[in-house]
Amino acid sequence: MTAPISYWHDSLEPGDTLTPRPPLPGDRDADVAVVGAGFGGLWTAYYLLKADPTLRVVVLEAETAGFGASGRNGGWCVPETGSPLDVLDREGGAGTGAAMLRAMHGAVDEIGAVCAGEGIDCGFAKGGALWLASDARQLRRISRRHAMLVQHGLGDAYALLDPVKTVARVNATGMYGSIFTPHAAAVHPARLARGIARAVERMGGTIYEKTPARRIEGRRVVTASGTVSANVVVRTTEAYTASLEGHDRMIVPVENFMIATEPVPDHLWAEMGVANRELFEDSPVMLAYGQRTADGRIAWGGMGASYRMGSKIAPTPMQAPKIAALLRARLVERFPMLRDIKITHHWGGVMGMTRDMRSTVGYDPATGEAWAGGFGGAGVAPSNLAGRTVAALVTRADTDLVRFPWVNHRCGKWEPEPLRWIGVAGTFARLRMGERLSQLKN
Repeated sequence: MTAPISYWHDSLEPGDTLTPRPPLPGDRDADVAVVGAGFGGLWTAYYLLKADPTLRVVVLEAETAGFGASGRNGGWCVPETGSPLDVLDREGGAGTGAAMLRAMHGAVDEIGAVCAGEGIDCGFAKGGALWLASDARQLRRISRRHAMLVQHGLGDAYALLDPVKTVARVNATGMYGSIFTPHAAAVHPARLARGIARAVERMGGTIYEKTPARRIEGRRVVTASGTVSANVVVRTTEAYTASLEGHDRMIVPVENFMIATEPVPDHLWAEMGVANRELFEDSPVMLAYGQRTADGRIAWGGMGASYRMGSKIAPTPMQAPKIAALLRARLVERFPMLRDIKITHHWGGVMGMTRDMRSTVGYDPATGEAWAGGFGGAGVAPSNLAGRTVAALVTRADTDLVRFPWVNHRCGKWEPEPLRWIGVAGTFARLRMGERLSQLKN
C-alpha cells in the first residue's frame, strides 16, 4: 500500500477523496491566471474574487490543491514577517516592522474568520504558541528575541515565561523558559488548503489540476494541455518554482520532515498539558515543532533542512527513516510520558527559500507579472496576508497592506550549480555543527 502524501492528506474532511479536478482542456483567456494551488495562490484567488466577483480567475496546479507544503506542514498558523524587524524599519520607517507583525497577528484571526464563514473544518484552535528553551544557550537566544520584540513595542503580544509558567502550559522536560504569544493557532493545513479551493470555486473561480505550468511568457502561462492568456499572471509556486523554465535560481526547495503519533490517551494529555492546543517548538537551531491535533495526536516535525543538487525535489511520498527516528527520539526526550506511543505516519515536504531569506510579494502593471513566496516554512499565516496584498495590488485598492516593505522586494537569484548546492549545504552543515558544540558545552 502506498504511503499517503502526509498524515493531513490521510485525514481530510469526509467525502474529500483527493480525486483531481479536470486538467486545462485547451487554450483559454482569463483576467488573472494564478500558477500554484497552495496557500499563496488560493488566498490570492479568494481575495481577488472577493474584491471583484466579475473577474475571470483561473488557478493552474501541477498536482492537486494543497499537494505541496500547504498540505504537509506543521499546521503552525503563527505571525511571521519574513524579514527582521530592524530591516523593515530601515526600509519603511520607524514602526514598520511592528506594524507588519501586528498585521500578521490579524492574519491569524482572518483565517479563523474565513474558516467559520466558509464552513472549512480544519480544526482551527487559537491556543497560542510557545518557543521553548531547553538549555542556557537557547534561553539566551529567546531572551534576546523577546528583548527585541519589547524594543519594537510588542511586549504586550509576547511574554517571556519562566520554567514554572512554561511547564504549566507544556509539561516538557529540561525547560529553562519560553516565549509565549496568544496570537497563533493550530490548524489542519490540508483541510484548510482544500477548503479554500472549494470556496474559490463557489465564488466563480476555476481550478485546473494535473496541469503543470511549463513556463510563464509575460501574460501567458504555457502548459502541456494549453495556454492561458491573462491580463495578470500570479506566480505562487514557492518551493516548486524551479520547475518553471528560466526560474531555477529564484527559490530553492529545502526538505523538512514530520511524524504523527497515534491518538494520545486522555490521561497522558492531562500529564502533558497543551490543554488549549498550544503550538510548541523546541528551540535549537535545527528546530523541532509540534501541535496537538484536533483528533488528539501529536504532529511533530523538523530536523531536515536538506537540499538536492539542481533544486531537485524527491518524489512523493517523501520519507527519511533516519530523520523520523531522530524526531521520535527528540519527542520522547521532551515528553517521556509518550515513550510507548506509536508513530503512525511519517512524511516530508519542501519549503521555499529565497536568496536573501526574505518573503516577497509584488505586482508590475507594465508586464502583468505578480508573485508571492519565500515564506521559508512559516507561510500558513503570512500567505493569507500575501494573498490579500497581491489582490489589493492587482485591483489597485488603497490599503496600508500595499505599503509594507515586502511589496515589490526583489530577492535576487541563487548562484548557478554547483555553487548553489555548496552554499546551501554548507550553511546547514555549519548550523548543525554549532548546535552539537552547544550541546556539548551545556
